[in-house]
Amino acid sequence: MSGTTELCLGDLGERGIQDHVLRPRYGGTEGFGDDSAFLATVDRPSELVATTDSCPTPVVDLLREPDFFNAGWLLATINLSDLAAAGAEPLGLVVNYTLPKTTTVRAFERLLDGVDACCAAHGTKVAGGDIRDGSVVQLTATAIGQCAPGSRLRRSGAKAGDRLLLVGSPGYLWAAALLETGRAQVPAKTRNEIWRRACRPMAQLKAGQVLAKAGHARAAMDVSDGLFATVRTLCEANGLGAVVTGEFALDGPVAEVAAQCGVPAFDLAQTWGDWGLVVVAEDAGLVEKTLYAEGIAAQEIGTLTADEQLIAGTAPWQGIAQERFSASSWHGGELSTLVTEVLGV
Repeated sequence: MSGTTELCLGDLGERGIQDHVLRPRYGGTEGFGDDSAFLATVDRPSELVATTDSCPTPVVDLLREPDFFNAGWLLATINLSDLAAAGAEPLGLVVNYTLPKTTTVRAFERLLDGVDACCAAHGTKVAGGDIRDGSVVQLTATAIGQCAPGSRLRRSGAKAGDRLLLVGSPGYLWAAALLETGRAQVPAKTRNEIWRRACRPMAQLKAGQVLAKAGHARAAMDVSDGLFATVRTLCEANGLGAVVTGEFALDGPVAEVAAQCGVPAFDLAQTWGDWGLVVVAEDAGLVEKTLYAEGIAAQEIGTLTADEQLIAGTAPWQGIAQERFSASSWHGGELSTLVTEVLGV
């Protein structure tokens, strides 16, 4: 929309936003303008799954100049990651934006760009939504997906003796935080790659779908609040405990930052913000082999036990947990203090 970079949403009003911002972008989507979104399913029996989540302030917006694109990308990732944990194929995203009237059209379009780019990267799209004015920014989405009957992964279904695997490459977000707060120094190319990965986390949709289809996973959960919180929740859902190794092999760029800061690899691996999956399987080697063939990183990190304790190495595991309605709930804050709280440096 030309000539509107300085306009605010309050200058356009709801009809103007619909006609000049949303219709040019989504007008070709079947059902645009209707009261409900249209989501087509493939021509085979399937089970529908749905999830809804809101988007917090992206940590990367504290590291550098805030950009609504980051929030849009994160909003989509958060919801698509829950579909990944179910082993589901995404059908579409329904969005809900509450924005102040003073939000510029340019900023709003950056938000839409972020959501759309993330959806495209994950093979899906925005199917519908709503926008309203409010005093504070609130971004929420609902993701709809489908699974073959009986294949959906759940948090329950694990047994004592099953292996725990972490799918994905963790640590990029907090490696970026360590770099941006001057705690480590790496070559520009490495720094740029860490920054890119921190800003564009990917949901592990392919991994979830492959494992669900093959029947290799007994349970799964995405890492949204930290590895400790994820493993603890899986254990509670199954009445089990876990012994984790306390070891992890990080990607090279992240490992370099961790080494400079004296942060153990596992401490960086158990942070939140990289949207991996924890998968429970009887045969860890089979899962690793299956995902490796798809170009997906996965590492065995521990074993579920009949004893309901959580152990890291040989000691009780008191890990990092980003828990809502608690002192560790993430709502933004001073970055240097946050890095110290999360990583102890």
